[in-house]
Amino acid sequence: MSTETSVTPSLDRAMCAELDAADPLASFRDRFALPEGVIYLDGNSLGALPKDTAAHVQRVITEEWGDGLIRSWNDAGWFAKPVALGDRLAPLIGAAPGEVVLGDSTSASLFQTAVAAVRLRPGRRVVVSERGNFPTDLYMLEAVQELLGGGEPLERRLIHDDGPTLDDVLDDDVAVVVLTHVDYRTGRMRDLAEVTRQVQAVGALMLWDLCHSVGAVPVDLNAAGADFAIGCTYKYLNGGPGAPSFIWVAERHHAAARPALTGWHGHARPFDFELGYAPAEGITRFRVGTPQLLSVAALEASLDIWSEVDLDAIREKSLRLTELFISLVDARLAPWGIGVASPRQSARRGSQVALRVDDGFAVMQALIERGVIGDFRAPDLMRFGFAPLYVSHTDVWDAVANLEDILSTEVWREARFARRGAVT
Repeated sequence: MSTETSVTPSLDRAMCAELDAADPLASFRDRFALPEGVIYLDGNSLGALPKDTAAHVQRVITEEWGDGLIRSWNDAGWFAKPVALGDRLAPLIGAAPGEVVLGDSTSASLFQTAVAAVRLRPGRRVVVSERGNFPTDLYMLEAVQELLGGGEPLERRLIHDDGPTLDDVLDDDVAVVVLTHVDYRTGRMRDLAEVTRQVQAVGALMLWDLCHSVGAVPVDLNAAGADFAIGCTYKYLNGGPGAPSFIWVAERHHAAARPALTGWHGHARPFDFELGYAPAEGITRFRVGTPQLLSVAALEASLDIWSEVDLDAIREKSLRLTELFISLVDARLAPWGIGVASPRQSARRGSQVALRVDDGFAVMQALIERGVIGDFRAPDLMRFGFAPLYVSHTDVWDAVANLEDILSTEVWREARFARRGAVT
């Protein structure tokens, strides 16, 4: 599969429609409940609703909960869902059966795995991450540093594009490196295999955050030889708000790994109700407590779609959409000095593009009022996510056309577009 695409500068909307007509993924768009007149380019933050989700969740409510009551823990397989759905999710990240389990929130899953990783490297007192990592990752690592520091917090080293680099901070005192595969702000994508090799060369463990990768780009954790990974299911996987996170642990670490939270669902014999904790075998030991089964049901409905998807086709369309968007931005928005903050090299970019725009918050609010939904990240990034299952080439064309009109008319300067809610 090629990771380089090109978009002819003379492409017009009619040609975009032709690309949509020939799109092998086009039929998936009809499986999502997209509001009329809306171009949804924020699936990198919250994925669109699959049409079958509501009925599936309602069935779980009325039949499994309503009729089955507590019997559904056995009869409907509720207790096994975190591992069963983990196995269904595994092919999307290059994992083997028995290596993935659904977790709680992404933050909790990161804490679980980071603690386990540090404990596997006793005597090493350094945790490495990135200054621009998603804040929850850094916040959770602060707690790990304090918890496992033995009276003095573990040292934290943060890399950055402007330095220090990963090579600068790696040595034989590093226990674990925690990085995001696809950057949440710019969509920059790291070389999963090469970074893993660098980290393991000094004896450290590699923990990947796949929140902006899974369902957007092909991921092969086992081929890369990684150690741990976590991710969410409410972005490109369309599991819905509050959908569970997932945890991946390479099988070679299962027997020795000691997760942070030793809940009863991770016990070897949970229904013996023993006083002491005995870890379950395999990935099950990373379970904590009762799964959020209505959220799990929503994810289950979405995974029905993903079981039919060719990930190489996802990547190829993603590159076409992002290349088209960048080409149109360059051609039509240059008079306003709009800069592309995402990597232009396809192999280094996930399935989103960020634009650097002065007053970007107000511009984005004006765009949303037009029915083109992206989002904003301070101080000046407008983010656009391209979920290949339901975003079309004509969506991309129309989004840029609307943005051009907003900039040319300066409608974004109206006071209402500067008002900020609790969530930006």
